[in-house]
Amino acid sequence: MTRWLWAALAWVSLVLGIIGALLPVMPTVPFILLSAFAATRGSTRLRNWLLSHPKFGRAIMEWERDGAVSRQAKWIATIMMSFSSISMLIFAPRLWMAGIGIGIMATTALWLWRRPEPRQSPQA
Repeated sequence: MTRWLWAALAWVSLVLGIIGALLPVMPTVPFILLSAFAATRGSTRLRNWLLSHPKFGRAIMEWERDGAVSRQAKWIATIMMSFSSISMLIFAPRLWMAGIGIGIMATTALWLWRRPEPRQSPQA
């Protein structure tokens, strides 16, 4: 039963991550990392697929090994959070509502930029 729950969490997280890739107000990477974590405990096949994926695999391995995030991923996340902040300022019914979301995103961006970047492999 536990294995089934982990597998379900892995698949739901993967679907949410894919939705997040299409919607600027929803994150992608945290859901993909959660999917990889849950797949380790629930779905070997999904785990292997995620690790061999051309977009996700390297980022998952760097995160698991060193807690590292690439500079490109940091910039993309920061730009997307900026767009989301602007849209919140425009569309939120109350300024304080936008302020809460923007504060959370600013804190997340600060945390993200403090993460190490992946180690460079030696060039031959």
